Amino acid sequence: MNEKLALVTGGSRGIGKACALKLAEAGYDIVINYAGNVDAANKTVEEIKALGVEAEAFKFDVSNHEEVTEAINKIVEKYGRIDVLVNNAGITRDGLLMRMSKENWDAVINTNLTGVYNVTQPVVKVMIKQRSGSIVNMSSIVGVYGNAGQANYAAAKAGLIGFTKSLAKEFASRNIRANAVAPGFIMTDMTKGLDSEKAAEHIPLKRLGEPEDIANAVKFLAVDATYITGQVLQVDGGLTI
Repeated sequence: MNEKLALVTGGSRGIGKACALKLAEAGYDIVINYAGNVDAANKTVEEIKALGVEAEAFKFDVSNHEEVTEAINKIVEKYGRIDVLVNNAGITRDGLLMRMSKENWDAVINTNLTGVYNVTQPVVKVMIKQRSGSIVNMSSIVGVYGNAGQANYAAAKAGLIGFTKSLAKEFASRNIRANAVAPGFIMTDMTKGLDSEKAAEHIPLKRLGEPEDIANAVKFLAVDATYITGQVLQVDGGLTI
């Protein structure tokens, strides 16, 4: 095993997978979390291992505090450390507020915001003992500017920005950095129903982003940007200029 370990939640596909692969290229052993698709998780693990590092998948629901605590304990027991945490796991349950069910509100907040608390709290305790670590939280431009039909998602992603800045202030003295990435329109399963050509018309770079575009930003903040903390990096092709 290497001396560096990265944990990526929601790491079996899409943006999470791209982040895991990018950090593996940087020499990190990788642990990915997944919620249900074991085949996708196993495939991603094999792709990561092909890059010459160790990789393992852990199944747990980030919104379940007990499951998370048990999984983090197992990861630390086996690997001894966690150097990078990428809080990427997230869901959408879109709908106008007037018709949004309590179940859809709770599902998004519990996974996208409370889930980040559930994972980060035990991980940061490990980083404090190490006196080093880097946390990257996956926010969204929706969390910065809002979006009709996504009040639950926007609230969670905006909450992550405040959470990130608070982490940065609390733990800088322990050499732990915390930053956020705010993706724009990215080609993933989450944007399958989007008219990509129509959306691209509003983007100065005239294209939707790829998961690798976000992974590059995550790797920069997690590994390279050793004097950056508490920041939100918008990766949106210029959409929000």
